[in-house]
Amino acid sequence: MLRIENVSFGYNADTVLENIDLRVQRREHVALIGESGCGKSTLLKILYGLMDLEQGQIFWEDEPVLGPAYNLVPGAPFMKYLSQDFDLMPFTTVSENISQYLSVFYPKELKERTQKLLEMIELTDFADTKVKNLSGGQKQRVALARVLAQKPEILLLDEPFSHIDNFLKNSLRRNIFKYLRDHGITCIVATHDYQDVLPFTDRVVVLKDKTVLAKGKPMDLYTNPKSLYIASLFGEANSISIDVLKSYANTKRKIIVYAHEFRISENSGITVFAKESYPMGPYYLIEGASEEGETLFFHSPYPLEPEKKVYLNVSIETINQRLQGGTTV
Repeated sequence: MLRIENVSFGYNADTVLENIDLRVQRREHVALIGESGCGKSTLLKILYGLMDLEQGQIFWEDEPVLGPAYNLVPGAPFMKYLSQDFDLMPFTTVSENISQYLSVFYPKELKERTQKLLEMIELTDFADTKVKNLSGGQKQRVALARVLAQKPEILLLDEPFSHIDNFLKNSLRRNIFKYLRDHGITCIVATHDYQDVLPFTDRVVVLKDKTVLAKGKPMDLYTNPKSLYIASLFGEANSISIDVLKSYANTKRKIIVYAHEFRISENSGITVFAKESYPMGPYYLIEGASEEGETLFFHSPYPLEPEKKVYLNVSIETINQRLQGGTTV
């Protein structure tokens, strides 16, 4: 188990993390999500031992994780950390970058394991290409293979798919997280992309204002977000008063409604005037304004002309789900 106990850290006079408490079980996959500057990357660096704590302690099992003040070479031997800088050898080939960490194996096994890692990151055709000639996304994939080649007990990933083309991301995510599961590797991933979170992690930790705002199973946080901020990490979301939904008793309580949960009606519901239509592929994201001037986002199968009046409804099942889950804001 990884134990993070009352951890605080700051740069000069600016506090970045404050009183962080977290437990991560062996083989568990945990995501750190939150807006830019919330401390995700800093927390990973602290966990790896690249920074000295101002307060608190970190343990892997019963072994303390210490910073550079205590280690001649910063970092923990049982962990590997993939930063956004990649740390590759630019003048050697892709295969050489990966096999560098497989030198203890006999030549035949080394070749087989290198080949499997190349297949996993979908770069077999670039095995003999020098890293300096690769794109940013390809370099990120090589960096992933390098850290996986070392079979760490814990893997820390900082925005691991940020430079990778969209058409490759889904298959690469599946390949990487399957590899981690199959090899029993504990993983903590810092990301802003909910698609890194919902399908592949066991738990999500939401960071905001220097501390942990929420934590739980991905679908629990998605289904019943406790704030508009949490919901917005999973997609376009709205905070709307229940009394605006005509069939409900007069109350000023608000619930979270995702853009895709609104239904367009020709006759009755919340009156909304379309402002902008954004094509998203299978649907249009509509930015509209209520009669009170409140901005609302919703989906439509077709674009809407500016100032087009429509009516929006939310299913009783969705409203009850939010109320029963305690999701009122």
